[in-house]
Amino acid sequence: MNPFTRLFPTIHADSGDKPSKGSVASAALSSVRNAVAAPESELKRWRRTFDANAKVEVNGEKFLDPESFVNAIAPKGDLSKIGGAQFAILFRVADTSKRGLLSWSDFTVFETLLKRPDADYWMAFQYFDVDSSGTITYEEFKNVFTSNVGPGAIPFDFECDWVKLYLGKKNGAHVLGYNEFTQLMKGLQGERLRQAFKHFDADCDGVIKPDQFKQIILEIAGHKLSDAVIDRLPTLCTISPGGRITYAEVIAFHNVIREMDMVERILREATAKSKDGRIDQSDFLNYASMSSRYSLFTPMEASIIFHFAGRGQGDQRLSLLDFAQLLDPRWNHPHTEQVEAPHKKATFIQNVGHSAYNFVQGGLAGASGATIVYPIDMGEMQNQRSTVVGQMLYKNSIDCAKKILRNEGIKGFYRGLGPQLIGVAPEKAIKLTINDLVRSRATDPETGRIKLYWELIAGGTAGGCQVVFTNPLEIVKIRLQIQGEAAKVAGALPTGAVQIVRQLGLLGLYKGASACLLRDIPFSAIYFPTYWHLKKDVFKEGYNGKELSFLETLGSAAIAGMPAAYLTTPADVVKTRLQVEAKSGQTSYKGLTDAFVKIYQEEGFKALFKGGPARIIRSSPQFGFTLLAYEYLHKYPYEVKPRELQTALISRPDDISRIRARNALKILLDVHGDFGIKAASSMSSLPRVLQPPKA
Repeated sequence: MNPFTRLFPTIHADSGDKPSKGSVASAALSSVRNAVAAPESELKRWRRTFDANAKVEVNGEKFLDPESFVNAIAPKGDLSKIGGAQFAILFRVADTSKRGLLSWSDFTVFETLLKRPDADYWMAFQYFDVDSSGTITYEEFKNVFTSNVGPGAIPFDFECDWVKLYLGKKNGAHVLGYNEFTQLMKGLQGERLRQAFKHFDADCDGVIKPDQFKQIILEIAGHKLSDAVIDRLPTLCTISPGGRITYAEVIAFHNVIREMDMVERILREATAKSKDGRIDQSDFLNYASMSSRYSLFTPMEASIIFHFAGRGQGDQRLSLLDFAQLLDPRWNHPHTEQVEAPHKKATFIQNVGHSAYNFVQGGLAGASGATIVYPIDMGEMQNQRSTVVGQMLYKNSIDCAKKILRNEGIKGFYRGLGPQLIGVAPEKAIKLTINDLVRSRATDPETGRIKLYWELIAGGTAGGCQVVFTNPLEIVKIRLQIQGEAAKVAGALPTGAVQIVRQLGLLGLYKGASACLLRDIPFSAIYFPTYWHLKKDVFKEGYNGKELSFLETLGSAAIAGMPAAYLTTPADVVKTRLQVEAKSGQTSYKGLTDAFVKIYQEEGFKALFKGGPARIIRSSPQFGFTLLAYEYLHKYPYEVKPRELQTALISRPDDISRIRARNALKILLDVHGDFGIKAASSMSSLPRVLQPPKA
């Protein structure tokens, strides 16, 4: 039979009648057109996959055997418990010629099939349609079912009313078309569950033993559960008194498994919006009700979810990580203390590497941000006084920029940049390291949450510690900036940074430190919490595995700098006045309080915010680019990443064809957890026609 006819038997098989030749030809022709119309890049990708895996060569032509076929179509890093060998049962669907080898043409047809939106059900249909008639008879359904489940499986009654509703009562006279088959497969697990419960409930008292419940679940859903959940399946009997498991509890557990993706979405969204990153059963049911028109989960189903996530204590408030063993089939038990011992040693080394990284990369990040915005810093008017004797140097920031450009050129905008860059490395290293250190110690390791007051403490502490490097840097930078234009007016030569340091001395370098503390502590206390909340709450970083884009990260860092810069302007004005040597006729200040009082009395309240807009224009892009560089440079090989729950729901999407191949296999595994193992083991004994038939 033509392979296209085999894969696409009909376009109207839901009628239950056998397809006509016209419909087969039409479907086959449609498949050919789809294959031909596939984008060139897609065909090249298929070809690369085929060539990379084809190990058998006959007369110069490459072929896939069952093993290499599995390597070509099985998802990479799949988060389910499906064994790679089980994908070999799909080889039977692809190998339409029954020769045990797939040519490039066969592989192209199979990949074209995977492009169908319903490819998972199509392949399951092909597996059951043994005679390639385009329909499935009672005998076909029964034979394929029984040949794949094994003799030790819980018996299934093929003479039950449920089967007769689909396949008729008169010797299975009714046959299943494709659409009817999909509905049968969707409801098959429920019927198997009912029959299995009835099989074990011999005395019809409505309960079964815990080990019997475990056997039922292993057969129909073992591949969807982690080993930890499987080990504790018998504990379901503790939810209700009596030590037995009722049919209602079995159905409730099965519904949780069937709707696991929805369970995960609700858990992720509910914990993300919770204040402490934890939820209880009431929170889960409330959020589930708000997420859909109708109630998706019953109280019993919610109890089951929290029972297995809470390790038998379902009344707790649980974090997302607590649900990991239920949501991730490949979840493993935590390491023992013996296993963790070398990990702790490695963590110490990582911490040392992390500190060294902060000093190096923090300096690079800070230097890049400072260089970009340094010309704006020259335009600040904080030291421009309205009550000076003689000529005012600048009317405003624009006038300042014009005069610097006219008298000093482009170089004038970067006067004082050297000391700024020399000091920015330790400054940024201390600020970023201290903030990260305090945040990490105060963050709940399970929820990733930190209380607001700890965020403020972390930022404030970082700002206070950086003053050790910031104050000397600032005082030298400011004096270099203001003496450039003033020296031109007075006809004097400007002094260098070394001369200024010698003139000030050690104590002089920390003149105005109190004002610097008053500026930097609240600045960092405002900036860092604002930055993190913009990322998490506005741009939804980490929400269902989301990673922020370049612009979102830059926007968060830049926007956070606006309120932090403007609200701390009064302290910056006072610091600048204290650090600049007063000239003849200018007011001198004895200290922090005296400066605040005199500036207010002589120049008014507005003077305290002089240069505020310029600080926003400078600080916003500076911290934007600095934090952007820090975020990207912060990813290094020894980084200790926070614990995250990675599941198939949020993992990086695999190629859609591989996902559909996996889903097709899951539909077959719903028949029995061991479905296809016998078939996979017998693939090696398939006859191989070493001389492929001529077209």
